[in-house]
Amino acid sequence: MKTTHRTSLIFGGARSGKSAFAEQLASRLSDGNQQVLYLATAKAGDTEMQERIAHHRERRPADWGTLEQSLELGSTIMARSRADNIILVDCLTVWLSNLLFSESTNFPEIGHITPPPQFAVQRQALLDALVQAPGQIILVSNEVGMGIVPMGAVSRWFVDEAGRLNQSVAAIADNVVLVAAGLPLYLKGQPC
Repeated sequence: MKTTHRTSLIFGGARSGKSAFAEQLASRLSDGNQQVLYLATAKAGDTEMQERIAHHRERRPADWGTLEQSLELGSTIMARSRADNIILVDCLTVWLSNLLFSESTNFPEIGHITPPPQFAVQRQALLDALVQAPGQIILVSNEVGMGIVPMGAVSRWFVDEAGRLNQSVAAIADNVVLVAAGLPLYLKGQPC
């Protein structure tokens, strides 16, 4: 049983295979000896999202635990992480969106975006948890900044903050893997 702290960031574009890769990594790391907790950040708001969530559930082993947490990710990681378990968080960009829209604020199309007060608190709590939590943590995130700069202030803010969050998590992580077309490219660390 592995007891060392290890954090991995798995990121890529939409439908790149990043979630499947993260799930395979969790299975390899657990080797059947460590409990895996799937920490889901998505909310099943509409039919499309319900279908996406169902697809992800079908792929996961039946013995994995699942916990839905859309906002308080850092405190949940701290409460659930143990030296003998693995937490797989899917995904950071959905969580970021949840934080941004947590207070049903109407954001302007032009001008400055002021995120809800809990944004900075929850973001810092996540980064602190990644440093302090005793277990292995695998985080999935989207790379949203490789395309056209979006129109609309809130869309640009989201792309900027997603990039900043990925950079902050990558600085902490032991492994950083970019997944494209289902293929992993290790940017930091070694294959597990």
